[in-house]
Amino acid sequence: MGKGEMASESNDIESTPAADLLLAEHGAGPLLQRDYWAVIKDCPHPPSTIIDWVERRFAEFAPSELCVFKHVNASREGEPLQVGEELTVKIQGAGTFSMRVIHKNAQSFTLATLPGHPEAGRITFGAYRNEHGDVIFHIRSRARSGSTFHYLGFVAAGEAMQTNTWTEFVLRVAVTAGEGVVGVIHADTTKLEKEPEGMDPERDPTFIAKGDEDHD
Repeated sequence: MGKGEMASESNDIESTPAADLLLAEHGAGPLLQRDYWAVIKDCPHPPSTIIDWVERRFAEFAPSELCVFKHVNASREGEPLQVGEELTVKIQGAGTFSMRVIHKNAQSFTLATLPGHPEAGRITFGAYRNEHGDVIFHIRSRARSGSTFHYLGFVAAGEAMQTNTWTEFVLRVAVTAGEGVVGVIHADTTKLEKEPEGMDPERDPTFIAKGDEDHD
């Protein structure tokens, strides 16, 4: 997808221990990797600036008719996300659940689910450049259903809701950072046997967004 996406660990990454996280290994059903991404049209901003906006205005980019995010610490609204910080998410038709920031660097951050969430795993939001210098905004989750109950009862509706939520999120970021998207918003789902080699689901992002040093 672009030269900025890498599978190895990067420098200058903050991470936090996995105390009481709902890891994918605790879930039910297949391990699914879901990717939502697009090239931002005529984007004049570096990826790090876009991620700063997304951190500060996270709730604004999510469609409120599907899910509503809030800081557990209300005084943190409008501030950059911090590792260890928790958010609640009210999912239409499902309830209110919690997530924690487990990773952050200049071009990405990662949220992990906490017990009770209908999904078990984590999701990374990142921005980077492709080989042409265009800015890509990319969301990748890697998760299982949070329990057998959710796998049997929520997975069908949840799949469509996730796609709608995160493609709309990508579109809103692209409209804020540029002139919308180039072409289409890509939405792909891949079934994995296990986590990719060398990735720590307790601390690592689902992908590494970096490589913007020549442009910032």
